[in-house]
Amino acid sequence: MSNAVSSCNVARRATLTALALIVVGSISVLTAPTVARAQGGQEDVQAPVKQFPKVAAGEVTTANGVVNGTLGEDGTIRIYRGIPFAAPPVGDLRWREPQPAANWTGVRDGSEFASRCMQTRVYADMVFRSKDNSEDCLYLNVWTPKNATGKKLGVMLWYFGGGFVSGSSDEFRYDGEALAKKGVVIVTCNYRLGIFGMYAHPELTKESAHHASGNYGLMDQSAALDWVVKNIAAFGGDPQNITIGGESAGSFSVSAQMASPLSIGKFQKALGESGAFFSNGSSPIRTPPLAQAEAAGAKYAASLGANSIADMRAIPAQKLLEETAAQHDFHPSHDIDGYFFPASPTDIFAAGKQAHVPLLAGWNRDEVKMIVLFNPKKPTPQSFADDAKAKYGNASVEFLKLYPASTDAEALQSAYALASDNFIIFSTWKWINQQVETGKSPVYHYIFEEVPATKPGSTVGPSKIPASEVGARHAGEIEYVFGTLTWEALPWTPADFKVSDLMVTYWANFIAKGDPNGAGLPKWPRYDAADKWQTMHLVDDSSAAAPEANRGRYIFMDQQAPKFIQAQQGK
Repeated sequence: MSNAVSSCNVARRATLTALALIVVGSISVLTAPTVARAQGGQEDVQAPVKQFPKVAAGEVTTANGVVNGTLGEDGTIRIYRGIPFAAPPVGDLRWREPQPAANWTGVRDGSEFASRCMQTRVYADMVFRSKDNSEDCLYLNVWTPKNATGKKLGVMLWYFGGGFVSGSSDEFRYDGEALAKKGVVIVTCNYRLGIFGMYAHPELTKESAHHASGNYGLMDQSAALDWVVKNIAAFGGDPQNITIGGESAGSFSVSAQMASPLSIGKFQKALGESGAFFSNGSSPIRTPPLAQAEAAGAKYAASLGANSIADMRAIPAQKLLEETAAQHDFHPSHDIDGYFFPASPTDIFAAGKQAHVPLLAGWNRDEVKMIVLFNPKKPTPQSFADDAKAKYGNASVEFLKLYPASTDAEALQSAYALASDNFIIFSTWKWINQQVETGKSPVYHYIFEEVPATKPGSTVGPSKIPASEVGARHAGEIEYVFGTLTWEALPWTPADFKVSDLMVTYWANFIAKGDPNGAGLPKWPRYDAADKWQTMHLVDDSSAAAPEANRGRYIFMDQQAPKFIQAQQGK
C-alpha cells in the first residue's frame, strides 16, 4: 500500500492510549502494542543530576501541612517537589475518583521528586528525575520566584505528554525554572496512566457515587487543579489567574478539562501544544460511550481470570501493568462517562458549553513526517490519486487540489503533510476554531518550524535516514518552551536559543495576562476571520505572523469527517 492517503493507517489502528505514532528520542516510530512489548522490559532512563549545594527555599504552609524545598541553581527560584495533591490511589482506591490528601505534621521535605505513575518504558525521549514507578504517584511540583511571597503571579499547571501511557511531571525537559524566571509560577503534576487511569467496568460504575468509571487520570488532573486553586497563593501565585497547559496527551488533557464541569470555572486560560479531543475519523482518538468501555473492561478482567473488581484490585500493580502491555486486544481509553465528560468533547464545544477562556495552541510543522520517511514504498502521482479516489470518491478532485501530487516530489510533500494532518494537526485546528466560534474568547495560533538539533552523523530508521530530515517533529518544541535545551548535549545554534527565548517569553506573557505579546517581540495577532486567521511561525531568526496557509485542507477534512467518524465508531 502506498504511503499517501493511507499513510496514517498505522495511526488509525492505534488508540488514544498511545496517541498512535510518537517521535521518540531516537526518532523511531512504533505503534502502541509494539512499543509496550518492545520497550516494557527496559530499565528507566535517569536524568543526569546537576551537582550544586541544596539550599532550603523556605517553609510554605499548605492546606495539608508545611513543606520546605530548595533553591534553584542560581538562587533566584524556589522549588518544591513531591507535594501530595490526593491520597495514594492504592488498594481499594485503585480505580476510584481521587480522594483528598492526608494532612501531615512537622515539615515535609520537598527536595526530591516523588515516584512517577505506573508505566512501562515506552518513549526513549523521556528522561526522568524520579527514582521509580509506583501506584502511589499523585504528587506535584512547584517552581516560583524567590521574591514571590505575597504577590499574585500568573500560574501554569502543566500536564505532561506520553500518550496517556507514559511520562511524568519530573522529566528534565519540563523543568520550570526558566519560565519561573520570567515572573510566573509553574506547577507540574502526575496523573494515573494506562489501565490505572483509563479502566471502565460495570462494577466500578455501580460503586461510584457519580455512576461513572474510566476517566481516573483526567480526574487526577482536575484534582491537581483544585489543589492549585486552594494552595497556590502561599507560593506567590494568583488562584484567579491560572493557565492549564500541556503537550501531546497533555494538550488533549487541556481540551478535556475545558470540556469538563469538574474543571470549568477553576482556570482562566488554556495552552495546548499538538493535540485535542477532536477527530476527523482518521486520527487515533476514541472516546467510546460508557457502556462500550465497560464491556471491554469486563471482557479484559475475564481474560485475566478476575471475576470481580476485588479480584482486579488484588492483582499486583506491576503484574497488571505487564499483563496489559503484553496483550493486543485491550487498549484502555477515556470514555463518555456522564460525569467528567457529560457528552463528547466535540458536542460540548459545538454547543458552546466549554470554558470560555483565552487559548494559545498550535502544532509542529512536521509532526509525523517520519511515517512517510520510514516507509520504503514512497507515493507516486498515480498511487496518491488512487488512494484519494478510494477514500473520498468524487471529492478526491477537491482533495488533490489541497494535497497536489502531479509529480513524485509533490506527492511526497503532500504525503508528509497528510500524515501529520491526520495524526494530530486537524484535531488541534478543530479545537482552536471551535474556541473562536463558540468559546467567544481570544485565540492565538502558532506553528513550530524550528528543526531541533541532532547528534552529528546520527541516523534513524532501517534506511539510515539522517536524523535532521525528520524535521520539526512531534514533541520537538518542548525544550524550547521550557528553556531546557542544554539538558542534553547537542549542537544547538544561536538560532535555537533565540527561538527558545522567544517562546519562553511568549508563553510566560500568556500565563501572566492572557496575551503573548510584549515589548520588543514580533507582533502576534489574534487568530480570527477579521485578521485572516493569523498564525505565528516560530523559526530561527525570522519568527513572524502570517495568514493561515492551509485552512482549506482542514475545512475539507472537517466536511468529510462525519462519515469517517461514523465508520470508525462502528468498528
